[in-house]
Amino acid sequence: MEFRDLGIDNDLLRALDDAGYTIPTPIQEKAIPAALSGKDILGLAQTGTGKTCAFAIPILQHLKKEERLPGFPPIRSLILTPTRELAIQIYDSFLEYARYTDIRCALVYGGVSQYTQIEALGEGVDVLVATPGRLNDLCGQGFIDLADVELFILDEADRMLDMGFIDDVRRIIQRMGDREKQTLLFSATMPKEVKSLVEELLHEDYDRVEVTPNSTTVEAIDQSVFFVDRENKRKLLLWVLRDPMLTSALIFTRTKSGADKVAHELNRERVGARSIHGDKSQLDRQAALNSFKERKIRVLVATDIAARGLDISELSHVINYDVPNEPENYVHRIGRTGRAGHGGVALTFCQADEVPYLRTIERTIGKEVPVREDNPYPMQEKPHEGKRNGRGRSRRGSRPRRASRDNRPKNVTEAPEASAPKTEATNKKEGSSACRPRRRRRRRPAGSQPQGKAEA
Repeated sequence: MEFRDLGIDNDLLRALDDAGYTIPTPIQEKAIPAALSGKDILGLAQTGTGKTCAFAIPILQHLKKEERLPGFPPIRSLILTPTRELAIQIYDSFLEYARYTDIRCALVYGGVSQYTQIEALGEGVDVLVATPGRLNDLCGQGFIDLADVELFILDEADRMLDMGFIDDVRRIIQRMGDREKQTLLFSATMPKEVKSLVEELLHEDYDRVEVTPNSTTVEAIDQSVFFVDRENKRKLLLWVLRDPMLTSALIFTRTKSGADKVAHELNRERVGARSIHGDKSQLDRQAALNSFKERKIRVLVATDIAARGLDISELSHVINYDVPNEPENYVHRIGRTGRAGHGGVALTFCQADEVPYLRTIERTIGKEVPVREDNPYPMQEKPHEGKRNGRGRSRRGSRPRRASRDNRPKNVTEAPEASAPKTEATNKKEGSSACRPRRRRRRRPAGSQPQGKAEA
């Protein structure tokens, strides 16, 4: 089946052909006809399967068929997404698909000045791509009115809830009012919170489009794990980066400071790298991402903020420098490679206290991650299977605990130390009695008499 078999408008087909789209992915093949018929959609598909195109084409075709009202055009379609990077990516895709139409798109997100965004809104907008925080802010200031929205798309719904945007989402839904609209909800996983949102937003006759089971990984990705001690992770990373097949690598760390540290160490070793995380300004994040996409740098180090939504063409490797705490984050991390049918490699560096996280991931994806035997820095520390925080000893480290008298064997008696009686001068020399150890008094057997006393 090809895109022309899905009933898509010729202008949109022309744009898809320019973008190199010929055969639809499974989510596109199932979701586009259902959305074109006007039905609500619940789309469940793993990352990298073409969800953006699956909802963008029906939106553009719907707006293209309707005649634009004279005067200042209202916002007719709203796409809500959790992260700035994903919002920018979706906006760029809409511009690409709508190049042969007069449909106007705008983008609003936080972390940058709002004035440029307000100017774009003032020219009239058909499609608005937004993140929840900035959208509510501009609505509160009176720059955006959502009362005329006909098409509402909630993308990455599970991630939206994980990031704590549920109250913002509900506030946006209230701003759209009771007008009849078509809703498309897309999510990679289906937790209970998303099910509740589905019941609240979608009509009862909605179509459920699911192309893969929840929390599965793309089969085209070659996954493997290195067991390595924490102090050798940097050495192992430099060894891995010597591979000539590794043309570009997205490295994930657990913390923001860890991302900065890894990027700094790589640059010190003359490996072009930049970091991206929540503490970076939007301009810095976008500059780092553009440098990576344009192959100006070979490595991008990121936290889980980049685990979803980043569409980097032909990314060769994903490296989990730290094993993620949540198994779903592992699925989304490695999903940055192996996109659009291409192959990819996902490597995981697992230290001793991260083994329980790895076991949880394996149970979630339903298979064991193969172990790399060509590891030049194999783990020396014993893996902590299930131990809390990986600690198998006390805070004293390797020092043995001081043995208490109560723990000594009861059948062993202590012999008194033979020492000469101490004089007053000796006591003054050694220090006060408060500093001296207490002398144990020997117990007399029952019925015995003190020495020096005559029996009665």
